[in-house]
Amino acid sequence: MTVVLRRTALFVFIVLTWAFVVAAARASTHDIVPLSGFAPGTVVVKTSARSLYFVLDGGSALRFPVGVGKAGQAWSGAARISGKYVRPAWSPPADIRRENPRLPAVIPGGAPNNPMGDFALTLGDGTYAIHGTNRPQSVGRFVSHGCIRMYNADIRKLYSMVGVGTPVIVER
Repeated sequence: MTVVLRRTALFVFIVLTWAFVVAAARASTHDIVPLSGFAPGTVVVKTSARSLYFVLDGGSALRFPVGVGKAGQAWSGAARISGKYVRPAWSPPADIRRENPRLPAVIPGGAPNNPMGDFALTLGDGTYAIHGTNRPQSVGRFVSHGCIRMYNADIRKLYSMVGVGTPVIVER
């Protein structure tokens, strides 16, 4: 019986260790890829690829996985970063409140039900943002109402590289 318990404990330990390693590997997942046709310092989002690119010199870019707008909620076009926020509060827009009328008018920054994550970069008039998420499993999917979701570690890195006024291009 003791041998069975030891083997079971070892098996559980191995499975949990593997799960933590996979989670840590996904915490910050960028790589450098070729990308041309955009000025260095530009943020490019390709919604069909569910990828965000921060354009570097020399025809390359940092690529990050993102969650993007679901069907009927996606948008494309050009904008500029209009604000930078740490632990932002979130005010659900009217269309989201109609879908879920029990949502409060404002969800404080850092609250578990705040979908903005650790950092946010608002775009244009503030309707949309590039932000972290408290639901990392949503990154890489068509899930939002138009915002661009990143892993918190990835938005932290992007936040440190961009400023207000940085151009953002969203392509389908």
